[in-house]
Amino acid sequence: MYQAMNSAVAALQHKRLPGIDSITVPRTIVAALTSHHSQHTTHHPITMSFRSFILCITAALAITAGMSSSATAADQTGVYRHVVLFKFKDSATPDQVKGVEDAFRALPSKIDTITGYEWGTNVSPEGKNDGYTHCFFVTFKDKAGLDVYLPHPAHKEFGTLLRPILDKVCVVDYVAAK
Repeated sequence: MYQAMNSAVAALQHKRLPGIDSITVPRTIVAALTSHHSQHTTHHPITMSFRSFILCITAALAITAGMSSSATAADQTGVYRHVVLFKFKDSATPDQVKGVEDAFRALPSKIDTITGYEWGTNVSPEGKNDGYTHCFFVTFKDKAGLDVYLPHPAHKEFGTLLRPILDKVCVVDYVAAK
């Protein structure tokens, strides 16, 4: 966070922006961006150097970005995504794999906290799937939905069917952002 801010300060100190020496900024913006705005309270609006204005904006953005990046998915609220990748053992038969696909497909009808579900097999031409062939994408209203899903008897039963033919699994959960 501070590294980005320091880089912006250094760039602003060493480079002039041609044709732009100052900018007029409404007091409310300056008040929101700086803690030392009281010295300017008699001016409506405030004229400050363009460089200072950009510095204030950069600092505010760096601090905001640092705060949001430090929050974990568990701290966030919103639509919760559960992405699961499977690599099956070489010994798994097509019928066994189809059984897993069908069993996973049935979970939304058995667990009411699932609000969305889709799945597919790898079709990427890049060859970077590391052997994972199946992707299942499960959506919940929030993390509480996942908390119901994981210990649910239907999910446990699915795991019992899956484990004997599963080589590797990769799971990524995230809170959807726009």
